[in-house]
Amino acid sequence: MLIGAGIFLGGLSLTSANAETYIAGQVGYTISHDARGVEVIDPQFASPPLPSGTTSSNIDLKNAIMYGMKIGHYFNAVPWLGVEVEGFITTPHVLQQNVTLTIPGSGQATVPQPGATNRLIVVSPNLVARYRAGIFEPYVGVGPGIFLLHTAREPNSPGMPSYSQSSTSVGLNTQVGLRAYVAEHISLFGEWKYNYFHVNQAGQAAGSFFGYSASVNLHHLVFGVGYHF
Repeated sequence: MLIGAGIFLGGLSLTSANAETYIAGQVGYTISHDARGVEVIDPQFASPPLPSGTTSSNIDLKNAIMYGMKIGHYFNAVPWLGVEVEGFITTPHVLQQNVTLTIPGSGQATVPQPGATNRLIVVSPNLVARYRAGIFEPYVGVGPGIFLLHTAREPNSPGMPSYSQSSTSVGLNTQVGLRAYVAEHISLFGEWKYNYFHVNQAGQAAGSFFGYSASVNLHHLVFGVGYHF
């Protein structure tokens, strides 16, 4: 049995010296930091209208479940270096809350911020590097993330219309993980991802919503299963 296990582990170690392609599914939990550095845009849509240069306190975002897939390839000439494309979906909704506005010439005012449902799709080509140690394989990756955000917002008061909008921005996608080969072609992995991007949400005259521009930081704790060939 020990001899068989040694042959099996040795065979897995040898695969790190060859070209390898993999496809994986992933699921996890998104930890959302507050949207920070909030600047009000389209302030004329607010009720009453706000002056230009108005800023807001941080906007709370909800934690959420995330899920997605990835496909990657390691090169025969440089077996520790590879490329990967991943995509995943998460829903860091905006909580209904009060925010503090800093209004030029008028000081500060606390106003209600209605809740909103967010659906965020992230697509990222990554450069990945790995180190093979028997059945275990720690790895890191980084790439430019494309963040596609769809927001649906409820009205500020009864009788006013709701609205939805979509926006796209480019930001940062990083990952640090550990993969374990549980069979010749099957692996399990755990991973931490970090995302940073800037969002611009336009205002809406019909709903009396001012828009805002803010920086968003997301952390993801991820588990997955991969198939290697």
